[in-house]
Amino acid sequence: MLVILSGPEQRTLRAAVADAQQAEAEFDSARSWLEQAIKGSMDPIAAEVWAYDEEFLHILLVRHRWRGWVPPGGAVEPAETPRHAARRELFEETGIKATLLDVPAAVSVKSYRADWAPTLGLSYAAVIDSSLRVTGESHQPVAWTPLECDWEGAFPEDRARVRAYARRLVNVRTVTGSLGSWKGRVGGQ
Repeated sequence: MLVILSGPEQRTLRAAVADAQQAEAEFDSARSWLEQAIKGSMDPIAAEVWAYDEEFLHILLVRHRWRGWVPPGGAVEPAETPRHAARRELFEETGIKATLLDVPAAVSVKSYRADWAPTLGLSYAAVIDSSLRVTGESHQPVAWTPLECDWEGAFPEDRARVRAYARRLVNVRTVTGSLGSWKGRVGGQ
């Protein structure tokens, strides 16, 4: 069992470990990587939002200056939980405030720049009214992008991941009639 020391700087790490353990999908052996990484120094944790429209036909992406089209997200600030960081980044990068689904969508390990060490990334999901006005940050446009489109981005494997998760959410909605009352794991687990 993993023991994490207390203190305000550990709040982020405790929340990241809990969300990583709950995440629907794991990529890049992220949970094992995290277990090893917390024994030493860790680079900042990243958090992002896979924001879907109500029909699960589009995903909200931002055009990052060197990563291309990616889900809204960024570094988790000290003493901030990854979930809070995801909501904050979504708002900062798109102007949208949204409720995230209870269970994190995925946990992965990524290097956000060629000269940076890999770090933990937590992906959360939200279903957003696509008629809401989106406003990108300066020099970082935002757009609803069709899920079937092969957008250009630094993480091409994310296209398949966000598509697969959208299909899972559609299945949950089909079985339960809505996502609003959904409190468990995608797929009814």
